[in-house]
Amino acid sequence: MIRRDIPMWLFLALAIGGVVALLVSYELLSARQTRINPKQTTIPSFAKLNEGLQKIFQPQGTEENPKPPMFWNDMRATLWRLFVGLGVGVSASIVIGVLMGAYRWIEAPLSPIVMFLSKIPPTAMMPIYFAVAGTDQRMFTSMVALGIFFSMAQSIYQAVRDNVTDESINKAYTLGASEMEVIFEVIWKQILPNVIDCVRMQIGPAMIFLIAAEMVVSDAGLGYQIRMQSRVLNMNVVFVYLVILGIIGLIAEFGLVSLRRWLCPWFEEGTR
Repeated sequence: MIRRDIPMWLFLALAIGGVVALLVSYELLSARQTRINPKQTTIPSFAKLNEGLQKIFQPQGTEENPKPPMFWNDMRATLWRLFVGLGVGVSASIVIGVLMGAYRWIEAPLSPIVMFLSKIPPTAMMPIYFAVAGTDQRMFTSMVALGIFFSMAQSIYQAVRDNVTDESINKAYTLGASEMEVIFEVIWKQILPNVIDCVRMQIGPAMIFLIAAEMVVSDAGLGYQIRMQSRVLNMNVVFVYLVILGIIGLIAEFGLVSLRRWLCPWFEEGTR
């Protein structure tokens, strides 16, 4: 039956089995390709992946002028760009989305613009970002912030329109609440779980936009390193960086879910 529950031990066993099956299949595929071409590097074995992992943590530079491993340099560049871009994009989308959902005179001129621009892939607009913002931190911030802004603002606007009833707003006014109190105490608290879920859904697209920009114009970062290493077929490094990107996404996912449970316990109880 659809959605029929299964014992937790069976769920965990199937989950672990799926991961193990994937890893075994990958190793078998790597071994097959190696038999065909012993010098192949496109599908590195786990031993080669371990070499790639060691390589990214090797100190750079010389004894006279040592430099940190490229992993730390790339992580610092990528995470800084990601956090700044997400901070600007999320903040702007919350403000505009809430105002569009709260005031019809703001919704009327902005909703068609936001809806239209949300349909244009941000990667297709990279030439515009290069021309307007250059190729430094401003470009990466613009790429990530505007990449998530339009779709997230539209989602928050829709959450305000669908989840906050006129009855709850009128009750707050009846009890003497001001407009700012209605926005923060009624609208904001009711849509907060939706906002956190919107941020969760935008982590993946934001990383796509950032990695795409780093592959084109950056001189440091995970996207830059993936491009440079793939050119010389160091796929053991490329695969390690792809795993790192996945880990970053998982950490952000579980962190935001935990934040939602902490800030919105009533939402978690209502979804059980």
